[in-house]
Amino acid sequence: MRAGRAGRAGGWGWGVLGRGMFRGRSWGSGGGADRGVATVWAAVTVTGLCTVFAVVLALGQAVAARHRAGGAADLAALAAADRALEGAETACEAARRVALGQDAVVVRCAVEGEIADVTARSGFGPYLPTVRARAGPPAGPSGRA
Repeated sequence: MRAGRAGRAGGWGWGVLGRGMFRGRSWGSGGGADRGVATVWAAVTVTGLCTVFAVVLALGQAVAARHRAGGAADLAALAAADRALEGAETACEAARRVALGQDAVVVRCAVEGEIADVTARSGFGPYLPTVRARAGPPAGPSGRA
């Protein structure tokens, strides 16, 4: 009796799956309305991740440009304040040399007494941030210069 049943069903292996709800389908075809949807989702996900990555890189580059300009402005203001007693022209020339050494350009330089006010611009990628810095003698114990 067992031999008869096995013969009708096509054996106990994959032939059993050939009947009923799996008839006519192969395992890799997907079939129906969902055919290829995983490829679309993968493409959308990869595109989204690439977009997020590009935005993060652009923000990082903007922050790096701002920091570079800020450092150049700070150093240029310190150099100008160091030479402030020699005159505004000498102080601003020192600020320009220091800013140039930092790959920056002095946009504005003003010296009033011993206080130097310098604005520098530094380019990094497509960004050109401009940063202002002031430097002078340290404040006294009461907080006044």
